[in-house]
Amino acid sequence: MKPPARRPRSGPSRPAPAARPRNPTRSAALALVGAVLDRHRGLEEALDALPPAEARDRAAAHRIAAAVLRRLGSLDAVLEPLLRREPPPEVRNALRIGAAELLLLETPPHAAVASCVDLVPRPFAGLVNAVLRRVAEQGPAALEELDGERLDTPGWLWTAWHGAYGPAVRAIARAHRAPAPLDLSLLPGTEWPEGAERLPTGTARFPAGTRITELPVFAAGRAWAQDAAAALPARLLAVRPGERVADLCAAPGGKTAQLAAAGARVVAVERDGTRLQRLRENLARLGLEAELVQADAALWNPGERFDAILLDAPCSATGTIRRHPDVPHLKRPSDIGTLAGLQRPLLAAAARLLAPGGRLVFATCSLQPEEGEAQARTGAPGLRPDPILPAEVPGLEGALQPEGWLRTRPDLWAGQGGLDGFFIARFRAE
Repeated sequence: MKPPARRPRSGPSRPAPAARPRNPTRSAALALVGAVLDRHRGLEEALDALPPAEARDRAAAHRIAAAVLRRLGSLDAVLEPLLRREPPPEVRNALRIGAAELLLLETPPHAAVASCVDLVPRPFAGLVNAVLRRVAEQGPAALEELDGERLDTPGWLWTAWHGAYGPAVRAIARAHRAPAPLDLSLLPGTEWPEGAERLPTGTARFPAGTRITELPVFAAGRAWAQDAAAALPARLLAVRPGERVADLCAAPGGKTAQLAAAGARVVAVERDGTRLQRLRENLARLGLEAELVQADAALWNPGERFDAILLDAPCSATGTIRRHPDVPHLKRPSDIGTLAGLQRPLLAAAARLLAPGGRLVFATCSLQPEEGEAQARTGAPGLRPDPILPAEVPGLEGALQPEGWLRTRPDLWAGQGGLDGFFIARFRAE
């Protein structure tokens, strides 16, 4: 007779191996890269949506994600020969993060490899470990033989910039590969901040990576972040104390602050309520006042005319890629025509709001001629050109165009850290 089968001994079961905790900085960086590349969300929007974390972890995650976005083409070119097949998006992004840390950010290899292995599902851990170890063996030399400027620029942008700027396209692309410095505009009468370079146009510049919240001049409510090029439109409007001035499409408020600080009576018009609230908070921090109006500037009818109007029109923002490396991965060629179509009625509306002899500055933070030169060439009824003079833009005389327009590019002032790409044209009401 067959003996009865033994019952297994009762007792606690052996626990499954615990998953290694993810590094919070790399986890956040992975979320940011995926938000931009896979879900087409803006980098700053994705950063705001992250779970609460230490400020240092958030800043480090942003730095890593920005490095991936700036050098995406080059990083993929290094990884491609090491992959037999395309991995899932999350794994691909973890590899990009690891490669960026190894090749661009000087992270120790053991830390970069181990932390990225922990980011991916277990079946892909071996792949990530093997690929990143190969990248670590190659080191930064893996990037040296690549045409980084070309690889890191989407083809449609390269073609457009080559058509507009010729061989300078390569210098523009090179400027986009490095983080931008921190530029500040100061309230009148503010003591020059220690450690800041004084740019020819009056902007205070700190090195890239400077934390604005740690600067005494910012904590005291005497300064705000504003690229040197972004400060030019309000300067060129040259408002006088007591003038009635409209700032159209005004958020986040840097130009409104400039106009109010110069003594103008400013009406700031912004369509988006959330952005208008941010403008209100920024003015309050600086102790400045302006009348805030939530409205579509193309349809706004205030029942009065203005001495001066600033129109920094919505655009593709391709001039700000140094500061916003997500832009090339979010914009499409079709966006340019759509945005140019929005700018035309805004320019016409601004012209109608000018008092006789009044001044209008039209600006876009775009490198695309359709959003700059083409708009100024068309103009609007009732406007005549008011050329910008060399003495008004010290250090940027070479950026003036024959028509009296100003075209800044990221490769200008290369030895001083560059500046954003802007188009600026000035008009007067007839």
